[in-house]
Amino acid sequence: MKKIMLLLLSAGMTTALISCSGEKKLPDEPYEAVSYRLYPAPENAYVGDTMPYVTDDGELELYYLYDTDHNGQGYHPIYKYSTKDLCGYEDHGMVLNFGLMSEPDPAIGTGSVMKDREGLYHLFYTGHNDTGSSGKGKECVMHATSTDRENWVKIPEDTFYSPEDYSKDDFRDPEVFWSEEEQCYWMLIAAREKTLGGVVAKYTSDDLKHWEFQGPIYSPLAQYMLECPDLFKIGDKYYLTYSWDCVTYYAYGDSPNGPFTAPADNIFDGNGFIFYAAKTAQLNDAVYLCGWLGRAGLEDDSGIYQWAGSVLNHQLVQKEDGSLGVKAPDTFKNYFTAEKPFKAAKIAGKTKIKDNTVTLTAEGEKYAMADMGTRPATVLLECDVKMDEEGVAGFAFGGSENDEIYTVLCLDAKNSKLHYEGYEISDLVNFDPVAFTKFDFSKTDTHHVTLVCENEIVVLYVDDTKAFSSRIRHSINGAHIGLFAAEGNAEFTNITMKLPQ
Repeated sequence: MKKIMLLLLSAGMTTALISCSGEKKLPDEPYEAVSYRLYPAPENAYVGDTMPYVTDDGELELYYLYDTDHNGQGYHPIYKYSTKDLCGYEDHGMVLNFGLMSEPDPAIGTGSVMKDREGLYHLFYTGHNDTGSSGKGKECVMHATSTDRENWVKIPEDTFYSPEDYSKDDFRDPEVFWSEEEQCYWMLIAAREKTLGGVVAKYTSDDLKHWEFQGPIYSPLAQYMLECPDLFKIGDKYYLTYSWDCVTYYAYGDSPNGPFTAPADNIFDGNGFIFYAAKTAQLNDAVYLCGWLGRAGLEDDSGIYQWAGSVLNHQLVQKEDGSLGVKAPDTFKNYFTAEKPFKAAKIAGKTKIKDNTVTLTAEGEKYAMADMGTRPATVLLECDVKMDEEGVAGFAFGGSENDEIYTVLCLDAKNSKLHYEGYEISDLVNFDPVAFTKFDFSKTDTHHVTLVCENEIVVLYVDDTKAFSSRIRHSINGAHIGLFAAEGNAEFTNITMKLPQ
């Protein structure tokens, strides 16, 4: 009840501030939703865990677990997208179906696709059967092969289960690749050992049929499981990504066998199924982290997400200290090429607008805001932001004739976080961040910000270091986009907005 009353009160406060500001808002512009080219999902279904594979001719194939709101006794067949530039995807449909209840895979879990040294394609994946497969365990590793990556043949005799002292029910997500260092095939598996808890287990093979258990290469004693493990190298560092607690983590080391160390902040994007189950793909000298943005929970703009949703890819950036950051894919610059002229109008508070610069000062409990007009259905916005050490500023959505309320996507130096939960600007002081990622604003005075929008999906990148992804229903259907400061001073400079040609 308290939250409802506060929201009603803040709605009145926001409307009063807009009408009493004495400033004329920018007029609404026509709005039309676009097809999803950057963040696709199947019609009436969702993208679950992805299994990226890069072809010899430079195409990224994203195999994924197909999820619906009405899964039956069997579920999660593997479907596939393909793309050359992450700016448009071809839908290949289903490439591998789940099995019968009498088989190990009435439900399919994550795996990986690779090509062996003779040119045959292999798909290793998780078989899941809640009946326990006659005491063998609920989960196992399964194998299929193909000559064209469209038609796959299962090889039941290659199925195997967890080793002694490991959980029979938590043994999944095989990642298979050729190891140049050891001249054999590696398989990494998310497993659970009785004393170590969640681990990344290593198997090796000479023929991709017979696998020898080598023990864990990473056991942080921190999570129940380390799902969807992936190992890759950038420069002279080896990186291990894995997922649990509804987020994707990473650790790094000097050897593929470890030891691996997790940085103090080893999360790329937000919490709560905002970005999950990510694995890497190297395409045209760029390394992408391929995962999914969860579908919205029961309430829009709540910051609460459910398992599976839309494709979400970030480009990895290696920092000088060996840590990793993320940024918008470089290919987006070839997609967003039409300049949208900058314009803005004062909405509230102490606001100065000159050229492509907006300066805002929040005084006392009042905020400052500039409105930049109707947000295009798909747009790439870039700017530089300078704000107080404990300031709160960012992007506001709303202010149209149909809905005057503004909700805000925050660069929150006060709480060292990026966040969005559907809070109205006047409500920020009343609630703590819920959907967020940590961000250290102290490393530089000015932060470069990129905002990528496609329909309700809004992805924020800051300093090539962190992403914060959201589904913001309040930003579509003609809503305006604005800049705000809720606490302290904020200056937005070099503001540009670009549209697809």
